[in-house]
Amino acid sequence: MILLLGLIWSLWGEPARCLQEDGGFTFSGDILHITVATDDVYIATEEKLYQLSHDLVLTHSLTQRGMLKDLNQNTKKFHRVSEKTRGNATFRVNVFLPFTKNNSLISCGVIESTCGYCEILDMKNISNLLHGENIQVGPLERSSASVSFLVDVKKNPTVSETYILAAVQQDKAEQGKSDPETIKLLNTDDSQHGNIFSGTEQTGTHVIRSRGKVEFVDGFQINSTVYLFSNVDSGTKNNKVRLLWFEAKSSKRETFNSLRGATLRISGDEEGSRLLASSIIRGGQQVLWSGVFSVDGGATRTELVLFDISPDLSRGTDTDPDFYPTSKTSVSQSEPKILKPKAVLFKKDYMTSVLAERKMGWMVFFIGTSDGQLLRLSVDRNLRPTCPKVLYRASGDVKLLPQIYLDPVDHEHVYVSVKNQVNRVPVSECNTHTDKKACWSAQDPYCVWCVDEKRCTREDECKGSDWLSIPDESQKKMISHRVVEDPKGQIKVTIQAHLTVKAEMRSNFSCQFSTTSGQLCMQSGSKPHYPQCTCILSTHRVDGVDVTVRIRVGAAQLTEKLHLINCSNIQGEPSDLLCQRCITAGCGWRDNSCSWASPQVQSDSICTNITSDVKFSKPEISSITPSNVSFYGKNHAVLSGRDLQDVIGVKILKDLSCSPQESPVWNKTGVNLTFHIPSTNAKGAVKVCVLLPDGSCHGNAEIIYQSAPICSGIVPSSSWISGKRKVTLHGTNLHFVDGITHDHMHNHAILPRTSSYQNLTYETPAAEKTQKSFVSMRVANETLSCTQITYYKDPEFTSFSAVREGKDVRIVIQKKADELNMSTAELSVWGIREEEMHFCSIEGKESSSEIDSISCEIKGIQEVKFNQLEIRYGDKSIKLSNSSSNLIFMLFALLLIPVIVAVVVVVYQSKQKKLTAKMNRLIEDLELDIRKDIRQGFVDLQTEKADLMENVGAIPFLDYKHFASRIFFPESDRLIRLCIKDIGQDVVTVKLDEGCQSLSKLIQDQLFLTSMVHALEEQKSFTIKDKCSLASLLTVALHSNLLYLTNVMEVLLEDLMHQNSNSQPKLLLRRTQSTVEKLLTNWMSICLYGFLRVCNCCGSLKIIV
Repeated sequence: MILLLGLIWSLWGEPARCLQEDGGFTFSGDILHITVATDDVYIATEEKLYQLSHDLVLTHSLTQRGMLKDLNQNTKKFHRVSEKTRGNATFRVNVFLPFTKNNSLISCGVIESTCGYCEILDMKNISNLLHGENIQVGPLERSSASVSFLVDVKKNPTVSETYILAAVQQDKAEQGKSDPETIKLLNTDDSQHGNIFSGTEQTGTHVIRSRGKVEFVDGFQINSTVYLFSNVDSGTKNNKVRLLWFEAKSSKRETFNSLRGATLRISGDEEGSRLLASSIIRGGQQVLWSGVFSVDGGATRTELVLFDISPDLSRGTDTDPDFYPTSKTSVSQSEPKILKPKAVLFKKDYMTSVLAERKMGWMVFFIGTSDGQLLRLSVDRNLRPTCPKVLYRASGDVKLLPQIYLDPVDHEHVYVSVKNQVNRVPVSECNTHTDKKACWSAQDPYCVWCVDEKRCTREDECKGSDWLSIPDESQKKMISHRVVEDPKGQIKVTIQAHLTVKAEMRSNFSCQFSTTSGQLCMQSGSKPHYPQCTCILSTHRVDGVDVTVRIRVGAAQLTEKLHLINCSNIQGEPSDLLCQRCITAGCGWRDNSCSWASPQVQSDSICTNITSDVKFSKPEISSITPSNVSFYGKNHAVLSGRDLQDVIGVKILKDLSCSPQESPVWNKTGVNLTFHIPSTNAKGAVKVCVLLPDGSCHGNAEIIYQSAPICSGIVPSSSWISGKRKVTLHGTNLHFVDGITHDHMHNHAILPRTSSYQNLTYETPAAEKTQKSFVSMRVANETLSCTQITYYKDPEFTSFSAVREGKDVRIVIQKKADELNMSTAELSVWGIREEEMHFCSIEGKESSSEIDSISCEIKGIQEVKFNQLEIRYGDKSIKLSNSSSNLIFMLFALLLIPVIVAVVVVVYQSKQKKLTAKMNRLIEDLELDIRKDIRQGFVDLQTEKADLMENVGAIPFLDYKHFASRIFFPESDRLIRLCIKDIGQDVVTVKLDEGCQSLSKLIQDQLFLTSMVHALEEQKSFTIKDKCSLASLLTVALHSNLLYLTNVMEVLLEDLMHQNSNSQPKLLLRRTQSTVEKLLTNWMSICLYGFLRVCNCCGSLKIIV
């Protein structure tokens, strides 16, 4: 019944207020604890518990708000209530452990800072409460210096039991707030002796106690050994980092009695370092462990250190001076064993957390920092680290929480948390490398080059294919070479492939050397043997020979181009550059000179301490301005010092001297020079030195890269369109901003007036109209978006009035209300009287929906007559006249209105008369033009319309029909009626039958037509009247084809002219005697009529020739 009530109360909690973005999950409260199990991720915040899937999708949540109810005198029960219920308590978690074997989640903490309480929740659904109990397991106070984890203790070879090991922070200065039981083992099951959460067993209660101040950092179990790390205040001495060993034996008592201890020391015999975070490196024969140590007693200077913490079973148990089991009555005075580090792997400021794992012979460390970065550091088998890589960078300088977890399912992601957000970050980005050289150069143990698929990917994704990867030793090149002279004087070129490949690929290894100058290698050379092959040169001449080496490993093919140089020819003054050139050529550097390489491989580290004989003044660096920049860098930085005249560049040395960047210099004066600070992808301090021509680098200055500026808002959020309004940006790291841009200004940068970490002030640019404009920040060569500002019209001041108050004058200015929210600090007012200006001190502002009243006071003057005020805001100055002057002006304007109206009326009437007369004339002219156009239109319609011309049996001449009828048919009225018709509005086109169409085709045949005319004229019965009728009929039939009619007439006229006739010796054309003569007459009447006609006074028509 109690469990059911608890479940009901838990379901009253509101849904989680969360936000999923960029692969992360944001909570409504700060994160207290995070733990990762096989199926889910569990988060404890200040007021809620969350259950997320591995890809950070919310599945369940549980409120931690509720109330304690007394069940009996010594027992209390926590009942959850709705988040909206007031006056309730909060269950703050400080122990959060997934108990996978029991499918449960152990959640213990404190209610109201006085009452310890524990719950067992269902791992499948944390809303299901399995058990709740009023008991203290962890500390009463919120503490990050207490740890708890599950421990398996073997009761016998076949049975083991699981306990909670709780190590509670101890502060002897506050006895009331510390639990006297420093380390204890508590039950996890009701079946264990004393029931769940009990620390007793048959032999009593057994715990570990301590003396002095103790802060626990980490703990875990490897096989049957329990490891516990802490910082111990040793009284008069400095802090000690302590390691405790326990053997998980048959009982709690036996386990605590197996206590052994050691002190971890990283700085010689001195003490004082503090342990901040730790991680076990699982696998391998040795128990390797990594810890982040603070070497300055704070949290700034930090180092990642590697220890072998394998337990020393040769020492006696229960002899630790700082910790003792309750079975002992006194504390041992013997000193514990001192453990010293195997290596200091990495030095970097502000490291706060670490997670380590093994991958392909490498150790990989994921390091969190207090400025919000997650770094990945890979270390080879010789404990040499590669360049760190930034995997994640939080917005702003937000501390990464100490817990970093690897995804237990895919091992491809880690979980990191900052404040109220958890993020799932990929451990590698293999797919960003496009070729095998880039894949190898990344020095990423998670990546392999998949030969068949030709892509960079993870090994488990390259199935059934050959693959290449980096070796377990850090190398700078995939293929290296050395030029060696053996005792016989033969020159050998040795090729080394620095790879890790599948075992079956090694047997298929071959090398091929080729050059353009004949055979390169002797046939008697040794056979290739992975990963090395050798070429014995067939000639001693090696200087300037270009060689191509083709290597085959399995299905993979590699190509390397070499330029062989005679090592003895690399000469010059000993310098870093000469040494680097020698090593790069495959030669050896000995006794400050270059010679043939030795069998032992040399690295370019031998060149670091070479001094040049060329004498340059040794430069010194005293300062760099600025020395704190964002990770976008800074343009035009100034380096100051001495003897800088020979400097050719500035070198930026990052962590582990990885990827040094060189920046050119200018404006050298010997004591100053200018250079650009380049951008970087990591925050933190870098070393700076100046380069000389011999390659040496001098000086040891420092530049600190910090987070980029973040803009959170702007005040005020509006500006008048004339610009120059002073506005302030709010955010973080704003002192790194070089300029401000508004998008309507086309990226023109505005310099800040003042800037600090949280505020930046600048003046707005002008705008052409009211609009919204986006504000951006310019940082070095980057532009970062910020916020939006709105432009409104300039403020409008309407009037003012002045009133005497004692010896002063109070002025009240009226301004139209607007959305600018102008403050009195943005205004300055001056009173103008008789060309003298008197400052008016602004005292206040009153606003209404329509008018803003601004009051100011002019001191020490009693005259209230001011003609004008000068009001200044931004970069603008306006003059406002007195309200009485405005009244007189308005009265004068009103008197002028009647006069202006009268003048306008007179002018209007005069103009109207002139316009009327002109309009009448235009209308008359228009009527005449319309008449002419109509008359002409009718004529054109009668004479020129094509469809009328095509009518058969009608002549299309209307006003000419009488004249044409007398010309064509002077004596035949019947033919006149047939051939000349009046044409109405509706014209009917005559359709020809087949006979008419055939006749029409015959008439269009010139030979037929001329033959027909000649044949008819030869007939004696064919009279002159008949000839005239035939000619007129032909004219009517062919009037639409005058060109053809003209050609016919030419033929007939020629025939008539050549005709021999006794009766007509000459052709006089004085009378019509033939058909062609009548045709000519008709033809001329048609041709002349269109353009030679005039109208006489009687209205008759005449043809003028």
